Amino acid sequence: MLIREELELNERKTLSRWACMSGSSLGRIVPEEPCDIRTCFMRDRDRIVHCKSFRRLKDKTQVFLSPQGDHYRTRMMHTLEVSQTSRTVARCLRLNEDLVEAVALGHDLGHTPFGHAGERALNAVAPEGFRHYEQSVRVAQVLEKDGRGLNLTREVLDGILNHGTSRHPSTLEGQAVRLCDKISYIHHDMDDAERAKILSESDIPPHLRELLGRSTRERLNTFIHDIVRSSRGRDEVVMSEEISSAMKELRDFMFEHLYSNPVAKSEEVRAVSMLEQMYEYYMRFPEKMAEEYMEMIRNGEPVSRVVCDYISGMTDQYSKARFEELFIPRSWSVY
Repeated sequence: MLIREELELNERKTLSRWACMSGSSLGRIVPEEPCDIRTCFMRDRDRIVHCKSFRRLKDKTQVFLSPQGDHYRTRMMHTLEVSQTSRTVARCLRLNEDLVEAVALGHDLGHTPFGHAGERALNAVAPEGFRHYEQSVRVAQVLEKDGRGLNLTREVLDGILNHGTSRHPSTLEGQAVRLCDKISYIHHDMDDAERAKILSESDIPPHLRELLGRSTRERLNTFIHDIVRSSRGRDEVVMSEEISSAMKELRDFMFEHLYSNPVAKSEEVRAVSMLEQMYEYYMRFPEKMAEEYMEMIRNGEPVSRVVCDYISGMTDQYSKARFEELFIPRSWSVY
């Protein structure tokens, strides 16, 4: 028996009856020979970790644009925290940790530079709109590996596509990531806000602190425990009505006092303007993009779609460098 087959057998023996078994995967869009030692979801996880888009997450904004300090979260750190939290939930519920990890690590592959400000900028100018969860699937299946894509399993793609607030993943593993994405950013964005002295614990409404906890650590612990308690023995991953309602209230509080805070968002207007100008430039001069993107246009992809691919794949620093190269006059001298 192959090692992969042993692992698949072990899943059937130990995981919940509602877990997604590797051996029962719906497979890949382009069929492949199975690996002899890794399950299909293990292979997906490895493909994501080793792809270029994943590495670029370390230089993309989470909330604070170009923060002065080493401990503010980047998109990479957010992704790793979502993965860790999701795996904790998955292990407690006896779900497939490999599937959970693959979905969590891949869920933001298509995110823009400058966080959701960049996403809003591209969504406003692109005729077809721009949504990072859809772009994450496009990155995985179309853009990576020089246009060959990662060819991920359907379950991983479903989890990536449906991790947004109003979406509905088809697997419990995807549902776990969807919830853990929310509790992770609520946890670490508040932690970063306290580090930046924009918010303090005393700013949080007292009834939320009483119910959820009096520190970021206590609240994260409350959220995870509530998901596990509320989901055990059920065919869905959920939170209790009380904690879910409180989490939404805390999220609304953070939108009002952090995500729209003029200190945290002081550079967003500039970032949005910069990306909008770059979009208009490349729409006029698509030949100025890298050759691989020109090849996509020659193969029939809409120019607007390819321009979004190009800009959304940039890191914060690279996009600023490109903007400077395109729009800022260079020093020159005459000899």
